[in-house]
Amino acid sequence: MTAEPAGDLDEAARFHALLKDFEGRPAATAGRGKDVVNAPMIRHWCEAMGDTNPAYTGPAAIAPPTMLQAWTMGGLSGHSDRSSAYDELFALLDGAGYTSVVATDCEQEYLRPLRPGDAVTFDAVIESVSPRKTTKLGTGHFVTTRMDVRANGELAGTHRFRILKFAPARRPAQRGQPGARRPRPVINRDNQGFWDGVRAHKLLIQRCTACGTLRFPWLPGCHACASPDWDTVEASGAGTVFSYVVMHHPPFPAFDPPYAVALVELAEGVRIIGNITGVPYDKVRVGLPVRLEFLRVDEDLELPVFRGGEG
Repeated sequence: MTAEPAGDLDEAARFHALLKDFEGRPAATAGRGKDVVNAPMIRHWCEAMGDTNPAYTGPAAIAPPTMLQAWTMGGLSGHSDRSSAYDELFALLDGAGYTSVVATDCEQEYLRPLRPGDAVTFDAVIESVSPRKTTKLGTGHFVTTRMDVRANGELAGTHRFRILKFAPARRPAQRGQPGARRPRPVINRDNQGFWDGVRAHKLLIQRCTACGTLRFPWLPGCHACASPDWDTVEASGAGTVFSYVVMHHPPFPAFDPPYAVALVELAEGVRIIGNITGVPYDKVRVGLPVRLEFLRVDEDLELPVFRGGEG
């Protein structure tokens, strides 16, 4: 690590003092959720997350607690209740060259369940702005906002959201590095059988012997009935793309972006993440039929991947 010149440190301290003046100022005041808490949004959330908890259905349904932020989001049209202080802070950061942004983490506290029909309101405050930090993405400042979420006027939860406003680090263009090894999967007593199956060119799915529920990824107990007893069934290999991303950045040794990574729904009903092969990355689509194959990436690692097709 090299020391920064004193002049740079003094300038960083002066700039941080300007940023700290925004701490405690409102980021949003008297905000209102664009929709009341409602069953369709709860259903869509649960389907996307694969959450079948019965508490989220029926006449006494509550919203999943982790949906807390969903009821306050402005969508593509944004919010009209954001404060001038928030815009001024971001303008100051942009003007100093910190033009990029990435979400880093969030913290939520739940005080009361939200139910269909609840009208959501919120206030937000700029809680903290960090000194200048240097990360792998670049140099910038972490900005934390705290949002108090109310349902029909009663405090329902608190949501802290932290972002990094940064100037991207300059990096030379990189491609997959010849000879570089891919990261090794973590193999333990709970998933050893899965990787044994991969070595035998079998995709094995756990099956609870008490209730018959299939599960993936491998777990020590059944999420449906909590039984610790299980056996396996071999997947047929047929599936469809349920969701996907195309990886462009950041580059990693042994990977050659861009490439598609998909959440594949197998014919048996469970979902698994894997690379899509056989079709260009920009031709991957939700619903694309795929079939299991095994890809040897080096002398001691073979991975299940999915070849895209037209039917």
